[in-house]
Amino acid sequence: MSPPTPRLRRALLVLTPRPRRALLVRTMVLAALLCALAPLPAAADSSADTAPAVGDGPVADTAPTVGDGPADWTARPAGGDAGRDARPYVYLEGTPGTALQDRLAVTNPGRAPLTVRLRGDGRAGAWIGFAADTVTVPARTRAEVPLALTVPPDAVPGDASGEVVADDGDEEIRVPVRVRIGGPTLAALTVEDVEISGDTIRYALVNRGNAMLEPRLAVRADGVFGTLLDRPERPLPLELAPGRRVERTEPWPDAPALDAVTVRLRVTAPGGARAEAEASATYIPVAPAVGGVLLVLGGLALLGSGAYQRRRARRGDPEPPATETGSTVPPATETRGTEPPGTESPGTETGGTEPPGAESADDGQPTTETRPLVKAGPLVKAGAES
Repeated sequence: MSPPTPRLRRALLVLTPRPRRALLVRTMVLAALLCALAPLPAAADSSADTAPAVGDGPVADTAPTVGDGPADWTARPAGGDAGRDARPYVYLEGTPGTALQDRLAVTNPGRAPLTVRLRGDGRAGAWIGFAADTVTVPARTRAEVPLALTVPPDAVPGDASGEVVADDGDEEIRVPVRVRIGGPTLAALTVEDVEISGDTIRYALVNRGNAMLEPRLAVRADGVFGTLLDRPERPLPLELAPGRRVERTEPWPDAPALDAVTVRLRVTAPGGARAEAEASATYIPVAPAVGGVLLVLGGLALLGSGAYQRRRARRGDPEPPATETGSTVPPATETRGTEPPGTESPGTETGGTEPPGAESADDGQPTTETRPLVKAGPLVKAGAES
């Protein structure tokens, strides 16, 4: 439909009455707009023909990409969809000496071939063999690699775990593997090396049985004046394989500053496994304790010094007196008591009473007067001899 010419529009205006003229003008304007918009769908269709459709086939090489190598490749157990139905790990059951089969799916969404190397790790991983240890997956392709797990004839009944490792040289993906070995199982675990360090409780869990365990932990701490901590039993975020030892910590942010505490740990697991352990610790503030020790030591030093000074003053032992010539003689002592009539008291203490008329052997010899240079000590009291 082509728009009306100017001559036709003027003729229509002349022949059309006034009430209908406004309606005619509106109709002509609408027709002109429709004619102007009519070619637009064709342009849109032509542009759509030149653009690649999403999901209809491979993207043209001229489209911008981030690298040409493999991107976001995956490795997981085969079977199921990639969503909720995907298996989180490889699970196998068998008795000792049997060979168990499964498959591993490797997906390459990139635009270049992907080469990965496969190997087993862990106890159960050492029992795995692959159809090919090195696999090349074409671009945008998923490859399923068969694997076989052979349970050793002397394997202990219970659970065993391991991993399948897929490595492309730059990235490594690990797929868990769990094996249930038929036979009697034993669930047993222990709590070891419990230690209290400030606001942290350290301990170790050891699986002593042959079954996979999911332990649960309860913590209780008692002080001098009552219970300080009481945490009910809760599951721990781990799976303990047979023979495995795991060291863990339990935070205690509100530990006491001054107290003597005993911490008890109780661990349980399905199958009747149960273990308990405890440890003790004394909390003492460091700064007040050091200050108190220094204060006590200072008080003991003052008391010892005062006692030493008093003891030294109480003894008061003088040194022996010296003569003018430098010789040392004992000082004279005063003898108090009742003497027999007719006897004289010599300058020094005598061993007895001389008979009348007896002369001293020193008569006729000059005597030398001696004077003590220092004050004599206390007098010695001696009883008179009869």
